Amino acid sequence: MVRLRKPPSQTWRAFLDNHVRDLVAVYFLTVPTVSFRVLFVFVTLAHDCRRCVHFNVTEHPTAEWTARQIVQLFPWDAAPRYLIRDRDTIYGEDFRLQLQQMDIQEVLTAPRSPWQNAYAERLIGSIRRERLDHVIVLKESSLRRVVRSQAAEHARQVP
Repeated sequence: MVRLRKPPSQTWRAFLDNHVRDLVAVYFLTVPTVSFRVLFVFVTLAHDCRRCVHFNVTEHPTAEWTARQIVQLFPWDAAPRYLIRDRDTIYGEDFRLQLQQMDIQEVLTAPRSPWQNAYAERLIGSIRRERLDHVIVLKESSLRRVVRSQAAEHARQVP
């Protein structure tokens, strides 16, 4: 048989290199406060630079609130092609409709498979280990300050 000099299609690495600029991941992190309230941190991570590009804190996340975060994050024509997320019910119908309007395709991870969103899990783990395990969160503003400092630190560490 004649041996082919090049592979018939692109390699997996080439595929990832070609599409990494079109991937973002979103994730919700829950944080208890000193008064036993639960705050939610919405984190958006760009895969090409592996940096937190957006985060916000709320006590009552809704699909409408989450959809607004996406609109604020990707104005005009800056939207990525793919958004990786888990199967949380917090991403409701309003969120899915907003993604369709912005022509963003959802990529859902398998149930109970955090390794499928590994970069976001790494960022969340860093926030928990390096910041939240060492402070007591009082309110939204203090949590915002903690997450902002960790996101800045994470941006300096990632090449």
